[in-house]
Amino acid sequence: MRRLLVAARSGRHGPRDHAMLLLMYRHGLRVSELIALRRSDLDLKAGHLWVHRLKRGLSTSHPLAGDELRAIRRLLVGRQDGLSWLFLSERGQPMTRQAINYLVTVIAARAGLDAVHPHMLRHSCGHALAHAGRDLRLIQDYLGHRDPRHTARYTRTAATRFEGLW
Repeated sequence: MRRLLVAARSGRHGPRDHAMLLLMYRHGLRVSELIALRRSDLDLKAGHLWVHRLKRGLSTSHPLAGDELRAIRRLLVGRQDGLSWLFLSERGQPMTRQAINYLVTVIAARAGLDAVHPHMLRHSCGHALAHAGRDLRLIQDYLGHRDPRHTARYTRTAATRFEGLW
């Protein structure tokens, strides 16, 4: 993830691309959820992001970390348009799924990574939370899963769940 985020910053639209990938990873966003984000979903003073989950998922408010707040502020600085979408293409239009897929592929290549697709950032979020010792139910709610079986894949490989067993 570090390599991917550094590579995102170095592109022509570095602030936008970095903020997109950071939010996708930290909040386990699907591409459709990312491109649907609106400025009104942000509360920068309180440091929260409203995440509208798709696929009948649980929509919740997520806290924003300091680096996320800085990335969003860099993205929004100087933006004069009245458009509600958080992420815009260089033509001032909402981002598309195809554009996100293309950008992730290009950024991954710049980072020296093979075969990275946007949904891998969502899976990386789940695995990172599981390896940090977070419990299944917390990860399930954070990712908006209705069924815990969809979340169990992340906790199965987490070695931290065995720490202190003996």
